[in-house]
Amino acid sequence: MATTSSDTIWQRRPVGADARMRRWLLDRGSLTSRIQRRSRRFRVELLALKRAPAVRDELALLEDAVRRHCAVREVVLHSDDRAVVFAHSVAARRALRGPWRLLLTLGTRPLGAALFADPRVTRRPLRFRQLRRGHALYDAASRLIEGAPARLWARRSLFVFRGSRLLVTEVFLPAILALRP
Repeated sequence: MATTSSDTIWQRRPVGADARMRRWLLDRGSLTSRIQRRSRRFRVELLALKRAPAVRDELALLEDAVRRHCAVREVVLHSDDRAVVFAHSVAARRALRGPWRLLLTLGTRPLGAALFADPRVTRRPLRFRQLRRGHALYDAASRLIEGAPARLWARRSLFVFRGSRLLVTEVFLPAILALRP
């Protein structure tokens, strides 16, 4: 399989997103911190920490040797008891013994706080996509809400630490728009 880039389906700009959603999607800071500042009660719900293959459109961004041997962490970010973001993080399982071992110990603490606190972690540019039914991340996120829309906006970015990659995808649930941008 060629590893040119799966960014042909993940775009550089969120074309078609309305202004309110664009403000959430384009912010380059910590999404967790931004939601916390807009919430009376914020919490992270750990859904899964598991070994799993990468989602198909993640393959080109992950190291060739880890395609089927990934560590996956999935959480929901809640603002005032409403699910606002489904987050999916994936790294090589072997990286859990090294640069990304923090995934094993985070529990319900936010990953974003750890990533943005370490100046050795570099973040590649954000990419955007509207996910539809049938995409594994849409399907996982839509189970968290009633009456899921036909499409959900998502963004993802690659974090690099000591040469090892961590791909973080954030799927925005409709309740995010109830928070002030």
